[in-house]
Amino acid sequence: MNARLRHDVIVRTLRRNGTSTIDALAEEVGASRRTVLRDISALRDAGYVIHSDVGRGGGLQLDPQSVQTSAKLTVPEVFALLISVAAMRAAGNLPFSELADAGLARIEKALPSDKVKDLRSFLDCLHIGKVSPLQDLSDMGRMDPDLLPAFERAFLGRHLIRFEYRDAKGRKTRREVEPQAMLILPPLWYLVGWDPTRDDFRHFRMDRISNPEAMDDTAFRRRHVPFEDDVCPYSALQSEASTRPLA
Repeated sequence: MNARLRHDVIVRTLRRNGTSTIDALAEEVGASRRTVLRDISALRDAGYVIHSDVGRGGGLQLDPQSVQTSAKLTVPEVFALLISVAAMRAAGNLPFSELADAGLARIEKALPSDKVKDLRSFLDCLHIGKVSPLQDLSDMGRMDPDLLPAFERAFLGRHLIRFEYRDAKGRKTRREVEPQAMLILPPLWYLVGWDPTRDDFRHFRMDRISNPEAMDDTAFRRRHVPFEDDVCPYSALQSEASTRPLA
C-alpha cells in the first residue's frame, strides 16, 4: 500500500473509530510502527489535527472538524470524479447534481494551473451517450485500476497505448492503438482508438482491457472520431447543465 492510500485509510479509521493506537493502525495498513508514525506526521503537516493521549487506554484521536488544508489530487483522480458524475448524469440518475457540480468545481480550483491545463485536455477526449437497450450486459467485468494513469500518459503525451484485450468470445489479443477518445455509454465505458494495423477506428470495452502501458517512444496526431448523433462531448453536456467546471 503506497503512502497516499495509507493516509486515506488512517484518516478514515480515525474518523470511524474515534480513537486508535499506532499498533492498530499499523495492522490496518500493513506497515511498521515507524512508517505509521511518519504517516501521522505527514498528515499533521497536511493540516489534520491529530491528538495523542499517553498512558493506558490512550491513543490517537482525529479532531472531528479537522480537514486537509491542501488539495493533492492527481489529474486522473479528478478526472475519475468528473467522468463518474458525467456518467450518472447521462444515465439520468444523478441526485443532488448541483451540489455535486459545486463540489467538483471547488476541487478543480485547488489544482495548479498546469494540472488544470492537463485536465482540460483530458476532458476534451471524453464523450457521453446512451447504451442500446439491446446491448448484452451479462458479461460486464471490473475495469483495471491502472487504466486512468496509463490513459493520462497516453492521451496527454499523444503516445500509443499497448494492452491485452479480451473479446466477447473470450479470445485474448495484444493491441497497440492511438487513443483518440473515451466514450461512456452507461454502464459501459470504451476506449476509442485508431488501429494502425487495420487503418480504422476500433472501440474497446474498458472492462476487457488489462495491463495497459503507454508507449512513450511513439507519438500520433489527433483524428476526428465519427460518433453517432446521440453522442455528445463532455463539454456540451456540461453546457446543458449550466455549469462551468473549469475557471
